[in-house]
Amino acid sequence: MSLISLLDPWEPSFTLVAVFVAVAVLFARGSRRIRISVVRQVAFWIGLGLFYIALHTRLDYYAEHQFFVHRLQHLVLHHLAPLILMAAYPGSVLRAGLPLRWRIVLRRWQHTRPARIVAAVVLNPAFISVAFVVSVVFWLIPSVQFVAMLDWRIYTFMNWSVAISGLLYWWMLLDHRPCPPSRTRPGLRVLSPVITMTPQILVGAVITFSSQDLYPIFTLCGRAFTSVPPALDQSLGGLIMWVPAGVLEAIGAMMALRHLMRLSTLPSRVPPKARRGAARGDAGTPAAKAAS
Repeated sequence: MSLISLLDPWEPSFTLVAVFVAVAVLFARGSRRIRISVVRQVAFWIGLGLFYIALHTRLDYYAEHQFFVHRLQHLVLHHLAPLILMAAYPGSVLRAGLPLRWRIVLRRWQHTRPARIVAAVVLNPAFISVAFVVSVVFWLIPSVQFVAMLDWRIYTFMNWSVAISGLLYWWMLLDHRPCPPSRTRPGLRVLSPVITMTPQILVGAVITFSSQDLYPIFTLCGRAFTSVPPALDQSLGGLIMWVPAGVLEAIGAMMALRHLMRLSTLPSRVPPKARRGAARGDAGTPAAKAAS
């Protein structure tokens, strides 16, 4: 089998291709309208390419028939691809790629009450952090994994939930703005990987050192690499969740620390309400009255 043939889709999906094409077109249009560095452009295309390889190539076949490949697939969807993609800060570029009428509609919709409620829940740092951990740990429950690998609809939902939670988390972690307008304080962004990393490392260690075959579904479906014993396959999968995922989150924490140090050198911003209150207070001082 040639390397090119590995790019053939295992289960072709028109919806998936349409999403990738739409995102690629928007970014290409937006990068022509606003200035963006070459590094950011390269990061975006690498991240998008990794998402495509993990979701719509023959890698998906091996992920369905080998546990350690399945963990590699989720490592890419949950950590590596969203980390690289969000390091490009693509939001403003994608928005610039929309037609003017769509941008106006989007701006108006963002100020509606339903949009604010959805944003308050979905973009809440606590919700994002919990979803990031649950989207990995929940699908590793043996009974849940068994059902997910047998039903293609649940399997598709599993992969999408892992990818979306990863995008939300790395968007929050790599946010380089102060708070506000960011919803997360810079110090919390540095601490967050330590919190989210811990349960994933514990689950990875349990899987790695377990003497029981926790995921017999891969044997029932037929393993892609018959030369790899089930015990070794399971240990490799646990190590992938344990070590590389922890390294990537440590990298994210260092990037967040860099933003924290940069923000600490900027002059402190006074909120508008406090600024107006200070102005009113200065106006009432004896010096201000004497000057008037």
